[in-house]
Amino acid sequence: MVIQAHGINATMTEGGMFVRLAEQLAEAGFTVLRFSFRGHGDSQGTQRGVTIAGEMLDLQAAVEHVVGRFPGRLVIVASSFGAVPTSLSLPWLGDRLGRLVLWNPVLDLQRTFVTPELPWGKENFNAEQQKLLATQGFLTLDGEFEVGRVLFEEFHRYEPLQCLTANTVPALVVHGDQDTAVSYEIARQAAAARPNTEFHTVRGADHGFDTREREDEAVAVTVEWLVNGRETV
Repeated sequence: MVIQAHGINATMTEGGMFVRLAEQLAEAGFTVLRFSFRGHGDSQGTQRGVTIAGEMLDLQAAVEHVVGRFPGRLVIVASSFGAVPTSLSLPWLGDRLGRLVLWNPVLDLQRTFVTPELPWGKENFNAEQQKLLATQGFLTLDGEFEVGRVLFEEFHRYEPLQCLTANTVPALVVHGDQDTAVSYEIARQAAAARPNTEFHTVRGADHGFDTREREDEAVAVTVEWLVNGRETV
């Protein structure tokens, strides 16, 4: 059973990648659940009301929905910001989780959003943008998604990287080495420091893998890894 967790300002299709991944996994004999976090896609809630805690509850609801309905342990495939509620949920997921896949994962909230190091973060979360949290209660991400002050406050408090590295479930991390939004190096170092973890570089890829060919590479690597590890799940 595979649950897919999408990124911020995305939906359960993850730009089509989650649909193609689900189709290929279904052909290989997996059952796949896609859902949109609150405030995203057709789910209820507002963009400004999105919080990490809320996304953790949404993921918990998805897990509870499938546990008991489908045999075997779970697999979670999390993309970008979806890695945040997923990593933070690892302690309570425990033995329910058999394998984990992270695509260009957000693992360090401070370095991605609070004091951003990469071009995308500097554009969207610079000092001027952060002032809007005080004056109007939100800032606008990529000109279209409203990030509320509660979510931004959570960026100071949660440490998904710590939860990920403390966990030992077999994992695959797939990341583009030209990512201008989420640190490739943080993900690579986390994978290197963690047992039972494979790391795949999509050469030349920006965040989201940015071309159909590179997207298909990420999907194919994920399917192969999950099919080959099926007996351990």
